[in-house]
Amino acid sequence: MQKIVETNLRPAKISRRKFLAAGAIGAAAIGVGAYSFASKSDAKGKILIIGGGAAGISAAARLTGKLPKAEITIIDPSDRHFYQPGFTLIASGVYSPDEVYKSQADCIPSGVKWVKDFVVELDPQKKSVKTHNSGSFDYDFLILTPGLECRWDMVEGIDEKSLGQGDAHCIYCHDGAIKTWQGIQKFVKNGGKGIYTDTYTKHKCGGAPKKICLLTEHLARKENRRDALNFSFYTASHELYDVPYFTPRLLEIYKERNIPINILTRIKGIDTSAKKVVMERTVNVNGSDGKDTAKKEQFTEDYDFLHFTPPMTAPKFVIDSGLSKTSGAHGAEGWVDVDKYTLVHKKYPNIISFGDVSALPTSKTSAAIRKQTPVAVENLVCLMEGRAPEAKYDGYAACPIVTDYGHVLLCEFDYDKKEKISFPFNMLFDMSKEQYAAWLLKVYALKPMYFYGMLKGLA
Repeated sequence: MQKIVETNLRPAKISRRKFLAAGAIGAAAIGVGAYSFASKSDAKGKILIIGGGAAGISAAARLTGKLPKAEITIIDPSDRHFYQPGFTLIASGVYSPDEVYKSQADCIPSGVKWVKDFVVELDPQKKSVKTHNSGSFDYDFLILTPGLECRWDMVEGIDEKSLGQGDAHCIYCHDGAIKTWQGIQKFVKNGGKGIYTDTYTKHKCGGAPKKICLLTEHLARKENRRDALNFSFYTASHELYDVPYFTPRLLEIYKERNIPINILTRIKGIDTSAKKVVMERTVNVNGSDGKDTAKKEQFTEDYDFLHFTPPMTAPKFVIDSGLSKTSGAHGAEGWVDVDKYTLVHKKYPNIISFGDVSALPTSKTSAAIRKQTPVAVENLVCLMEGRAPEAKYDGYAACPIVTDYGHVLLCEFDYDKKEKISFPFNMLFDMSKEQYAAWLLKVYALKPMYFYGMLKGLA
């Protein structure tokens, strides 16, 4: 199988035609919807950015050009900066593991002070942040973008270090993605029962569990092994996907490929030695009064290959800070309570938060961050100049659901779950269906756009 991986799955040297097509698509995606900025501001102040991921680095890059007199500091502990949307492509053999990261030192914008440390405490009233090893830092304005935490501790029987044991896998970390590709090849070769799950919390890239399921199924067909494998997908939601424009085709794909969808089901624990997964489903039970009541039932399934999604929450220091939204279905998860249009905190107007840690009612994706960043930066400048926030974010997010080796269902939408198709796709294709052009964008254009566009403050 290794030979087939090398020749059929990983991108070969791209042809000139494909390169120009992907480049044109990427360039158009960069330009359309960008926010215009006025001249540089003379505003001064200490800006502290917590988190050096997509949101933090992108914001810092824009701010250095916009606020030459401000003092900008990033606190982040990472040695490497990962292009996380590439983890699915590592786990499916399309990318090699070393293609999706750069040194964090090379990503920090020039003129920005980098404190390589963990934040352990945030006091918004005192405008102070405490780190693990580097002491405390005061700020005038805070950009709170630390991302989220995969809560491996909330799935009994497994943790991040033990991923891969007992053929239980997860692509939400770099090592996990590497092991997942090894596990998928083993699964396709040996056959058996494959179980794929999402989770009940808000989580980054909600399409990732769907993608890896569909890619495994396609690989089995490419290897003429499909009859030896059974697939089941379990979602904690009441439906597979919640954007009406794209959902019908996604449901068709799962039906065409004979992958059953089980709703209102969440993972509770994994016995890797016995290769069993414990899950909990919610069922409606009709009572004697004629009314339905929700009842939770636990059950156990055997598996030969398991891809699970852990619950995810805001980091502990965020939850402890009092900045989180505590109401609603996801109130226990700690997401930062900001205005969904201006990205300014509802209680502390000197704090802006966006990206994965925010309570914004949209998907947690890098595409969403690309649209949030210019709004956050423009509104921070407004606040520093004593003006009301002016820029508005419309909830745009995108989830490129890879349906097979060669096609992507590119789901773009806003807060209202209405399709929001970008140029030039809106002029050329029926984007309610999977497209080869979207595959070119996903595999060839988005990664360089991320490293050389977003992180440089250009996209």
